[in-house]
Amino acid sequence: MHLTRVLKEQIIQHIIPWKVLVLYGPRQIGKTTLVKEILKEHFGNEKVLSVSGDFAETKNIFSSQSLVVLENAVKGYDLLFIDEAQKIDQIGINLKILVDHFPNLKIIATGSSSFHLKEAFWEPLVWRKFTYRLYPIAFMELSKTFNPIEISGMLSQRLIYWGYPEIFQEHMNANEKQRYLMEIVENYLYKDLLELDEIRHRKKIIDLLWLLAFQIGHEVSLNELARSLEISGQTVDKYLYYLEESFVIYRLRGFSRNLRNEITKTCRYYYYDNWIRNAIIQNFNDLSRRNDIGMLWENFLVMERLKKQEYQSLYTNNYFWRTHTQKEIDWIEEYDGILHWYEFKYWDKHPKVPKTFIEAYPESTYEVINKENYILFVT
Repeated sequence: MHLTRVLKEQIIQHIIPWKVLVLYGPRQIGKTTLVKEILKEHFGNEKVLSVSGDFAETKNIFSSQSLVVLENAVKGYDLLFIDEAQKIDQIGINLKILVDHFPNLKIIATGSSSFHLKEAFWEPLVWRKFTYRLYPIAFMELSKTFNPIEISGMLSQRLIYWGYPEIFQEHMNANEKQRYLMEIVENYLYKDLLELDEIRHRKKIIDLLWLLAFQIGHEVSLNELARSLEISGQTVDKYLYYLEESFVIYRLRGFSRNLRNEITKTCRYYYYDNWIRNAIIQNFNDLSRRNDIGMLWENFLVMERLKKQEYQSLYTNNYFWRTHTQKEIDWIEEYDGILHWYEFKYWDKHPKVPKTFIEAYPESTYEVINKENYILFVT
């Protein structure tokens, strides 16, 4: 089954000379497939050099900082595509050389790890790049292939293990999907992390993710995690940062402006896709056999909303809100000078509205997102 990615048209428009098109995101979500599809459909008449940072030859050439070496590599080509670019030392400086000295060359670079790409790309390529982040399959991308009724029928499966392109293959049954996702966890999820010298204990990473899996929608205490894992709070914080930057978890901070008892020192964490959480706890049971639907629902809505914000260029500040008196709001967006707050309820259509927040922020808007109205929220 072929799904059209939302970013496709934007990427096509920004593959131009004098700029590097940077596409990054989690492993195995179709970055390379998307680029190859674009090259085949729109650049078939151009001479393309495709290389991968997995190979020593590519690393030697594109880390050389030698104008002669780089010129010999790209001479006669119209477009350069470097996959796994973050694996190449000094790749940002070398791409800067290419942009500055070969003004007719179009360049695409993809990578899987945000923290590697930030260090390698950002500073040398200021004003010389367009950057896009690709997420797992978004609900808004399904609308190009399926009608609203079909999309609604996918919800229960989406809460369990949809999101990666391979899962959409019609020939895969439930057991095959589970095996595929567990293989990603074993072989790809930690790959970038384990290449870092700072990560010495793989089991601690897995244990940390397991603890987070049962705290979706709740504030996470670094001290409690440190005690449970028997490591320092500083190490926990570092591991959380690496997990965030490698597209495993997303950090949501607390909102506070007016009230003394608003909680801001702790954060909430969500998984980039529900399947990651389900694989970590090894639970792919259907919804009728689960007691964590609320967590699955909240994680799903948070990540689908982030995809919508990214793909539609909706610039917002995102928060949760909670007080020491146990009043809370799941999701707050701040844009255009207004607070828009949302409660995520799979079943309850009319939850109790926290008057404390309304009184403190009277100009804000409020909406409950449940399984009957969620599509507009995420597409």
